[in-house]
Amino acid sequence: MTLPRLRVGLLATHPIQYYVPWYRLLAQQVDLTVYYCQQLTPYEQAVGFGGAFAWDVPLFDGYQHRFLVNQAREPNVSTFFGCETPEIGPLIAEGKFDAFIVHGWAIKSFWQAIFACWRTPTPVLVRGDSHLLATRGQGRQALKYPLYRWFIPRFDGYLVVGERSRQYLRHYGVRPERMFFVPHTVENERFAVHANTIHATRPEMRRAWDLPADAVVYLYAGKCIAEKCPNDFSRAVATAARVQPRVWGLVVGDGPLRAQMQATAEQQGWPLRFVGFLNQTEMPRAYGVSDALVLPSTSETWGLVVNEAMASGLPAFVSDRVGCAPDLILPEQTGHLFPCGNVDS
Repeated sequence: MTLPRLRVGLLATHPIQYYVPWYRLLAQQVDLTVYYCQQLTPYEQAVGFGGAFAWDVPLFDGYQHRFLVNQAREPNVSTFFGCETPEIGPLIAEGKFDAFIVHGWAIKSFWQAIFACWRTPTPVLVRGDSHLLATRGQGRQALKYPLYRWFIPRFDGYLVVGERSRQYLRHYGVRPERMFFVPHTVENERFAVHANTIHATRPEMRRAWDLPADAVVYLYAGKCIAEKCPNDFSRAVATAARVQPRVWGLVVGDGPLRAQMQATAEQQGWPLRFVGFLNQTEMPRAYGVSDALVLPSTSETWGLVVNEAMASGLPAFVSDRVGCAPDLILPEQTGHLFPCGNVDS
């Protein structure tokens, strides 16, 4: 006797390249429909990246999806009121879902779905990567605690991405038996295969980016914005190179800080190369020419570039404020931790 497949709905702000493999795999196990609040244009996608682009990997293969009508006054995927999709309520009421998943509670559309689940009732599961190290004022924290302590334990289940997200949920009263480990992942096999292929052409690829063949190359991969602390990376590379001249830095990414970073590096003669934004299919080249990843962020809920780097065979030097640190960084095995902002360290 074949049991009927579970019917599961999921609400996301917009297509995110890192989440699609999970949706695709989940759709093999259940009858899944992913609802998106907004489809970003190449220009909307470019916020923080430095230029318009579209992701160059398939975003919709292997699972059912539907775009909702975003009725927000100023549609965006970054603010609470940027996504307003009232049609999700009737869809949940009529869909007879066995479970419905939301990616947190930080936008209005998620609450429209949550309230619809509570009314029906439909079991609602939440997946997010918030952690307790996020910078907040004491006054805001004092106001936030009783509110979060009231609503967070009301969900039916919690898809936990890592240790710091588990600590966050326990802090707000979630019972351990309602937590299910659903870690942040990337397409490990794709990155591993590319890493093996690229290794044979590494000297040529380094020449293309004007990196010495015998250099020890540290990689920064991310937006050039203040909270990711790219200037700490530049200064650390410059400091290390004074002790060991083989040290070089490779900056992959764009954003408002890039021009000044590059100008400073050129003026000071720092051993840094800037190659700008690389799309998903191009990123294995950056990992292939590098020896280690550095992620110095002051506010990083996870840090999926660490997953990509490790799938490509690289260790990672990670700030102690990066969410993935307890799960992925085993000191002297998979990388090292350093105090955020401590360039000398």
